[in-house]
Amino acid sequence: MHTPSPSIRLALGSKQPAKRAAVQEIAPLFWSRWELHCLSVPSGVRSQPLSDEETVAGALARARVVRDSADADYGIGLESGVAAGPLGRLYAVSWAVVVDRDGCVGIGGAERFALPPAVAERVLHGEELASALRALGMTSTPSEGGTVALLTGGRRQRRELFAIALLHALCDLERQRGRPLQFARSSVAPGGT
Repeated sequence: MHTPSPSIRLALGSKQPAKRAAVQEIAPLFWSRWELHCLSVPSGVRSQPLSDEETVAGALARARVVRDSADADYGIGLESGVAAGPLGRLYAVSWAVVVDRDGCVGIGGAERFALPPAVAERVLHGEELASALRALGMTSTPSEGGTVALLTGGRRQRRELFAIALLHALCDLERQRGRPLQFARSSVAPGGT
């Protein structure tokens, strides 16, 4: 008689629907049995990160805190921000960080897209991206697909950006470990790590 492998315990450092949906989309690509716990945890960075480094730092902080808080096999932090880029433009960015029980860190990013100059100017003067969009008569909410949906006419959704970033972070973690991701609690999983 074959005993089914235990469920992987994933913890996401957010309760946002787009982030939850991204994990639900990507997790089955890595594990046949998994459970997801979503907790609101602090990012440790300002609410509007203004660089790739700050955005990643927020995702890393969320991943570490939620992994420990939920006693999870993998802690996941997903964070959006803005960063300077080519041609003097400001770009929206999305990053994912995954931390396993051993403290190994996987990182991945999604494609970035340029913000309209009027929006970028307001953000650089201290407004959060959502507020800048509203002030200019544009609306964006996570349930409607976020800024990317607004600026692509609905052709791309925030969930998709987080899913791509998470896929890359999990693949990075696999490469570092030199083997497929698996159940991490050796006391429960025979032969585990």
